[in-house]
Amino acid sequence: MEHHPILWHDLIPVVDRLPAHTFHALLVMAILIVWVTRANKQLAAARAAGTHLIPDEGFTARNAAELFVGGIKAMIDGILGERGRPYIALFGSYFIFILVANLMGLVPGFAPSTGNFNITFAMGVASFLSFNYIGIRTQGLVGYIKHFAGPVWWLAVLMFPLEVIDTLVRPVSLGLRLFGNMTGDHLVLEISTDLTKIGIPVVFYLLGAFVSLIQAFVFTLLSTIYVSLAMGHGHDDEHAHGHGQAHAQH
Repeated sequence: MEHHPILWHDLIPVVDRLPAHTFHALLVMAILIVWVTRANKQLAAARAAGTHLIPDEGFTARNAAELFVGGIKAMIDGILGERGRPYIALFGSYFIFILVANLMGLVPGFAPSTGNFNITFAMGVASFLSFNYIGIRTQGLVGYIKHFAGPVWWLAVLMFPLEVIDTLVRPVSLGLRLFGNMTGDHLVLEISTDLTKIGIPVVFYLLGAFVSLIQAFVFTLLSTIYVSLAMGHGHDDEHAHGHGQAHAQH
């Protein structure tokens, strides 16, 4: 017999009319909005007092937000360099939404919205639209289309369709990877909890938290790599060329 955990969503009138994954996704969004609003208020107060360069005492919403943004910035800098700075908010949104959604599935009475392919595929589509938009904005429409042909002109006939197909399947692969891993992880957790009740499930909760973090990181990392591929090397080449001219003039 198939096992269905009891969810708070099913016990709340009116709310139970929403699909469970939609309810939990909206709940994640509400949690993040409250956190960001609180962090902004704390930062504004610190700026007004002239202490914005000093971290708050204890663990506050502002401290957590600054640590998070610093970590995302370090990851983006390692892949895209300075040209990735304008997109820190985009990649940070991917990571924090997926992480909180994944971790929510570890709380009794809640389910991970990332355990539904509708949500994970939507995340994949968001990533797909983003890196294509960034690629066109960076290289121009013609330049972006040309990059599908590859660097060797006589292989363009072969490379172009392969690159187009590879690009088109990315939202599906991103969505399936996240969906499959989170569904499997929380299924193992439910089964272990039902069988052992006490003690052993703690290990699976820790593993579940680790998997939740890794899956958020993998999705964000792949999205960043896709943006790097879409942007090409034009900016880096121009930057290096500019430095070369400056050295030559000196």
